[in-house]
Amino acid sequence: LVQLVESEGGSVQAGGSLKISCAISGYSAQNLCLGWFRQVPGAEREGVAAITKEGFTYYHESVEGRFTISKDNANNTLYLLMNSLRPDDTAMYYCAADYGVVCRQLLFRFKARSWEFWGPGTQVTVSS
Repeated sequence: LVQLVESEGGSVQAGGSLKISCAISGYSAQNLCLGWFRQVPGAEREGVAAITKEGFTYYHESVEGRFTISKDNANNTLYLLMNSLRPDDTAMYYCAADYGVVCRQLLFRFKARSWEFWGPGTQVTVSS
């Protein structure tokens, strides 16, 4: 069983940067599809970024060029580096994992229901 735990998020001013991580246990990160999602109250959980087992990355258009997803297979950790943060990036951020190939599939990679394992989430707040 895959277990995921996000690092503490934080509060930053607009234009600033923040890096969050996700500790993975129970399975090797090298063999998992991994992703980051975010959610604000009253809205659906939306995909932000995904990384395949081989290390290919995909981004939602709203974060393309600002966010970077990466993973450290040796330490079984997933990262999300967020630059040029904006107030509308404020959300609860969730780490996600799946045994399959969902992160390769355009129609499913940013659909929360397609992913099997989730962390409890961490709050990121961007002030203007």
